[in-house]
Amino acid sequence: MSVDDAYNKGDYATALRLARQLAKRGDAAAQYNLGVMYAKGHGVSQNYGEALKWFHLAAGQEYASAQYYLGIMYGSGQGVPQSDAEALKWLRLAADQGDPPAQCSLGDIYANGQGVPQDYGEALKWYRLAADRGEAAAQTKLGVMYAKGDVIQQSDTEALRLLRLAADRGDADAQTDLGVRYHKGHGVPQNDAEALKWLRLAADQGDADAQHNLGLMYHDGQGVPQNDAEALKWLRLAADQGDADAQCNLGLMYHDGQGVPQNDAEALKWLRLAADQGDALAQCNLGLMYAEGWGVPKDFVRALMWFNLSAAQGDQDAATNRQNVAPLMTPVQIAEAQKLARGWNPTKQPTR
Repeated sequence: MSVDDAYNKGDYATALRLARQLAKRGDAAAQYNLGVMYAKGHGVSQNYGEALKWFHLAAGQEYASAQYYLGIMYGSGQGVPQSDAEALKWLRLAADQGDPPAQCSLGDIYANGQGVPQDYGEALKWYRLAADRGEAAAQTKLGVMYAKGDVIQQSDTEALRLLRLAADRGDADAQTDLGVRYHKGHGVPQNDAEALKWLRLAADQGDADAQHNLGLMYHDGQGVPQNDAEALKWLRLAADQGDADAQCNLGLMYHDGQGVPQNDAEALKWLRLAADQGDALAQCNLGLMYAEGWGVPKDFVRALMWFNLSAAQGDQDAATNRQNVAPLMTPVQIAEAQKLARGWNPTKQPTR
């Protein structure tokens, strides 16, 4: 039995024993496998120091996968001080050997300007190389770039081709993108059956955006019979992962008593989570709850703060609500609400 066979069967003890034997003899593939096992805690206690040791040994023999893994660890600061320079060095070494994940990651670095000047030309070069080798993540990113047409000539045909390639390989981001496109008819004929197919595939993989969109389709009865229970199920899954849109919609369902007993405490909880992330609709509705005293003591200062934040993002309902509540307040209260809004910063929530 080989190391890979044992590892893929979940027999980590055998994989570890075989990998150690081969790694000590200088086998680069075994050194890489040993690094992966230490990095993931498979068959051993997780130990980034040991992982780095074995990755460096394999990378020193120009083993591309080890070079790629080192690039990812340095880029994210996983077990080492974060270093864009080291990440770029190792990813480029792997990418130059034709490693598709490294080529895709190098594309990300240039697209985001992470430790290098932002350069979409370089990003496209590396994404294309990875996509041509079947890297689904690169196909997705390239497909999105063709769909947007901001850094490359817009082409729905090319976008759809690349996204479908990636989606067929199981890439959840591509499946979600396809689902949304079919649902909204963006670049393709509107088709809710296709939308549901792709969104469900991505949602079943745990993609929060897909779960949210699937929940909305059940909520609104678009392409499926309206079903509050299914809507709540998918919205909650997305909301538990920190998806602000799903949190907002879940909060509104609790406030309206749609598919659940009416519960303003739950409504406040979910609306606040979404509002804290900067969701304008949630901020507007949270302001209303403070203004009306729904599930919380009436508080015009907090209400105006949330209306101000939402209106600043262009929410017209919030702007109207702000005009309605301001005459009920003293100048001191208005000044306090404005101070709170100026000092507010969005918070990103950890996923569960």
